[in-house]
Amino acid sequence: MPSACDPVIEDIEDMVSSADPTPHERQSARKNIIPRAKKKKELNNEELQADSVIPGMQKIWMKTWGCSHNNSDGEYMAGQLAASGYKMTDNPTEADLWLLNSCTVKNPAEDHFRNSIKKAQEQDKKVVVAGCVPQAQPRMDYLKGLSIIGVQQIDRVVEVVDEAVKGHSVRLLGQKKEGGRRLGGARLDLPKIRKNPLIEIISINTGCLNACTYCKTKHARGDLASYPIEELVERARQSFQEGVCEIWLTSEDTGAYGRDIGTDLPTLLWRLVEQIPDGAMLRLGMTNPPYILEHLEEMAKILNHPRVYGFLHVPVQSASDSVLMDMKREYCIDDFKRVVDFLKDRVPGVTIATDIICGFPGETEEDFQETLELVKLYRFPSLFINQFYPRPGTPAAKMEQVPAQVKKQRTRELSQLFHSYNPYDHKVGERQRVLVTEESFDAQYYVAHNKFYEQVLVPKKVEFKGKMIEVEIYEAGKHFMKGRPVEDSKPFNPSIAAPLQKGEVSGLMQGLWRFLNTLLHIETRNDIKKLAALLL
Repeated sequence: MPSACDPVIEDIEDMVSSADPTPHERQSARKNIIPRAKKKKELNNEELQADSVIPGMQKIWMKTWGCSHNNSDGEYMAGQLAASGYKMTDNPTEADLWLLNSCTVKNPAEDHFRNSIKKAQEQDKKVVVAGCVPQAQPRMDYLKGLSIIGVQQIDRVVEVVDEAVKGHSVRLLGQKKEGGRRLGGARLDLPKIRKNPLIEIISINTGCLNACTYCKTKHARGDLASYPIEELVERARQSFQEGVCEIWLTSEDTGAYGRDIGTDLPTLLWRLVEQIPDGAMLRLGMTNPPYILEHLEEMAKILNHPRVYGFLHVPVQSASDSVLMDMKREYCIDDFKRVVDFLKDRVPGVTIATDIICGFPGETEEDFQETLELVKLYRFPSLFINQFYPRPGTPAAKMEQVPAQVKKQRTRELSQLFHSYNPYDHKVGERQRVLVTEESFDAQYYVAHNKFYEQVLVPKKVEFKGKMIEVEIYEAGKHFMKGRPVEDSKPFNPSIAAPLQKGEVSGLMQGLWRFLNTLLHIETRNDIKKLAALLL
């Protein structure tokens, strides 16, 4: 604060007194000044090497763990990198950089992720990490010095990789917001490389409304944030124009879709159904019981639609109300049964898949027996059995744990029960229409799915790939059926365009994308770089 006797300066010119030298005198004085030579900084080899690296010319190997949401993120990151000039490779040895897209659901997945980082470093590979593990715990010791792409920052993967190949470390972990509201994530019209050119995975929302005590994903994906219906419909439309014949909708909880933006899942599904060509199919992703209960009538109508698989993944986790309360699942076992019973009644043949956790903290033998009885009652054809793993930072990790030996025994007992029945034996002899989209793991068959998303193996004939064909079921296993093509039927092509080639970049604006990324690489034109970043 100025004192009372300090002079008051009204303008900058008031700081010049009449005794000061004139501008002409200052200019003359400069002629007698000898500038001191600046000492040049000696660059070490690492700095010289980094300075000579040209981003966009390297080979990148990407590994993704976890759910279909994570796989969708991986496809988008691969597409942007390829559109920017990088070469994606399936050979980790020849890659210059490893992009590791992690999953935090269970300890083994994180262990694989951590071991891959160590392996990359041992081979002197550059490393960039993405996915739920670094988003939830970026300060983990084994992540020190690594570049990180947050789950809502996948549209900036090129920036991060550009810096990583030059030896710099960049961490982008922020949330996408608009008008103070959290968005579902990066734009849906970004370039991508589909793992399977026939299948488009669309994330309809991120995060959830729950606070399950065992869940680490919540720490990474956060609260519910849904994409607008128009953006999702446009993404589906574009996908079909690129030869896709099957769409998977994914998120941490599809049933909660739209609650944050004033809409709901059935409204979205009816709009999407309008875009699906005849013979193409839509598969709905996982939904928790609480948010599907109020939509049962509409969901039954949608699952009966000929272009929607009669399939729903509804995780129960336990059949004990006591355990469900400790998990903070926000439903009781009767709610789950109501969902299953209603859909089985209104959608004949519907497939209900579910998940069960064995050995959750506090689970008694009586609790576990209730879960066994539930499986005996419904004989789920698809059952994901998980031994409980305490994830760091979750409330369940602080609870009193069930002994490891007991957890293993319960997991084994439930697995034995699941494998004691064959859900498809009664279907031998049926004629079914199936959509062929994949190749079996042993490369001996093509994999198709019938109306209820049950797996049917068919002869590996190139003319069947991407087609709807009619088969007769002649064999049934635990997880599949085998179908023989009906002689008098012809394959039907549901695709309205030729599918992209494997590894080909999706996106209607690839040329513009490549041009803008070229601008981003021009180090000396900051104004152009800023413009390009805004347009991207």
